[in-house]
Amino acid sequence: MPTTRSYSDACPIARALDVIGERWALLVVRELLLGAQRFSDLRQALPGASTNMLTDRLRELEAHGVVQRRIWPPPAASAVYELTDRGRELEPILDALGAWGNAEPRSEHSSLTATSVLLFLRGNARAHPNPPTQTYRVQLDNRVWTISSRDGELEIQSRDTATPDASLHTDPATLNELLRNPAGLDAAIATGSVNTEGNISALRHLLQIAR
Repeated sequence: MPTTRSYSDACPIARALDVIGERWALLVVRELLLGAQRFSDLRQALPGASTNMLTDRLRELEAHGVVQRRIWPPPAASAVYELTDRGRELEPILDALGAWGNAEPRSEHSSLTATSVLLFLRGNARAHPNPPTQTYRVQLDNRVWTISSRDGELEIQSRDTATPDASLHTDPATLNELLRNPAGLDAAIATGSVNTEGNISALRHLLQIAR
């Protein structure tokens, strides 16, 4: 059952933690930052959270107006979870947490979700003096994103695009390594761990902005 625990503290920080301080809550919000997801998508992205735990967190976040559940129209006709406007207000907080946590050492056994890698890319692009202006189709495992520029800022959306300037298909861990070492792109293509189409120079620029 969803938790009813509270700090019983009038401080706004404590009141915020009453909403998002439970284990896995902020990671659920992280996974929804780039678009709506099905329960099965969230379960796959957060394998450490049991089905019951994830169900409880979603119910709590929904009860607090952070997340909402809706049904996609046909032909999909499946239930998805997405952030509300109130939930979207957590985005700069999570961006700041990500920047702070980037200085912490990473365990060799820790995993990376597609969303976390793309958020890292977006954060670096927004701080870059020359962000890319092209449109990219990025497929990580079985999910597709469109990366584009709007008003000078990089946008990442959970949707496909019919006319990308360049396309890249790989897995989250490989993309993360390429963001840290863009020079490895040619070797990754040669080994088949990365498939690309279109403007390879544009792809190189996209990878280099995270350095």
